[in-house]
Order: sequence, then C-alpha cells, then structure tokens
Amino acid sequence: AKCQCKVVPRERTNCGYPGISAAECKKIGCCFNASIPSVPWCYNPKPKKVKKICPNDPYARINCGHPGIKPKECARKGCCFRAHPAGVPWCFYHRVTEE
Repeated sequence: AKCQCKVVPRERTNCGYPGISAAECKKIGCCFNASIPSVPWCYNPKPKKVKKICPNDPYARINCGHPGIKPKECARKGCCFRAHPAGVPWCFYHRVTEE
C-alpha cells in the first residue's frame, strides 16, 4: 500500500543492499524513493495497522473456549464473549481487519 511507504526520511530503516534497483527493492516487499540523498532509498514500509473486531454473525464464530466457560476466562484467553444465541460458541476468536 502506498501509505505504508510514507515514512519520514530520518526514520527510514534500510532494506536491501547499497545500489539495489527500484524493481529489486519492491520485489522483496520494500519501499523505494530516491528523491533524498544520504538516507536509505530502499527502506522498510510502516507496519500495517490492524484492529481486532468481534464478528457480528453468530454463525461465523470460531470457538475459543469450552462449554460453560466464564466471561472472565474467555477474556483472559483474549477472546470475545457473547452469551447468545443458543447453539453457537459464546467464547470466540476475534477477526483481524486492516484499518
């Protein structure tokens, strides 16, 4: 993504080797920008921002606990807890989405 390459020049971390071409740099998943001398031209992108959400569709839940798990136990495992509807997991995993 373009926005992941918007890194302040002084915060760029080198990715690749001296004299790497733009094509080679992009092929290894890095950003290339040769507009500023004396900073890395091939550099690491910013990490993707992700957020955890609890899926709304009860039938898309992936079980994270055991029958009768308590909300506190579920939270300790880092999972979502919703005590409804019947017949689906009440303690279930997050989905991760990119912001």
